[in-house]
Amino acid sequence: MHLAVIPARYASSRLPGKPLAMIGSKSLIQRVYERVSSCAVIDQVVVATDDARILDHVHGFGGNAQMTSASHKSGTDRVAEVARQFPEATVVVNVQGDEPFIDPEQVNAVIAPFQDPAVDITTLAHRISDEQALLSPNVVKVVRDNRGRALYFSRHGIPFLRDVPVGQWLSRGKHLQHLGIYAFRATVLEKITALSPGALEVAESLEQLRWLQAGYSIRVELTDLPAFGVDTPADLAEAIRRIS
Repeated sequence: MHLAVIPARYASSRLPGKPLAMIGSKSLIQRVYERVSSCAVIDQVVVATDDARILDHVHGFGGNAQMTSASHKSGTDRVAEVARQFPEATVVVNVQGDEPFIDPEQVNAVIAPFQDPAVDITTLAHRISDEQALLSPNVVKVVRDNRGRALYFSRHGIPFLRDVPVGQWLSRGKHLQHLGIYAFRATVLEKITALSPGALEVAESLEQLRWLQAGYSIRVELTDLPAFGVDTPADLAEAIRRIS
């Protein structure tokens, strides 16, 4: 069974109540839920929240939602709590609750590698084509080995091209932006949520570095489909413009 869980918190420093923000005739969380539900390889979709307003809203449009602990420090912990209610799930997908335009093909892409029994965790990346994204600490970069496994994630521009001026880095096509969708083998998800934060995670504020530092491999699949997350009022305005 393939389970997709969408963590959704009401609190947000830059956009409070973000999951309930309206984008046209539908809320942000409803748009994410419906797009994930349209993915043929997903058997069950659940919104994981800590707020009754979100719970009631999801139930109101006919979706499935569960209340989770308010003490979770990450979306992964919230996803794991829900996954425990589905012992038949073999693969669990963590879908960001702020991406109203997520493509079902992106969900397919993170699930497909689990045909290989050696795969523990998967995620996505795409080529960076914008210099502002390359240099922004808010855009996470990733480098891979020859088998497509993550070597490192960073908020810094990696790899550093020593003999190339920064203004020419994009032309070399070597930089990948990490997209915040993950899939886990269910048994691995349970193990990684028991890990304590590592030094690399603390330094970069990137949870996936905890898993790498503990020795887990992360398969990074490439996609031509970019992500668009709603984090600020300006992002919300842009999402509304795209729908109009």
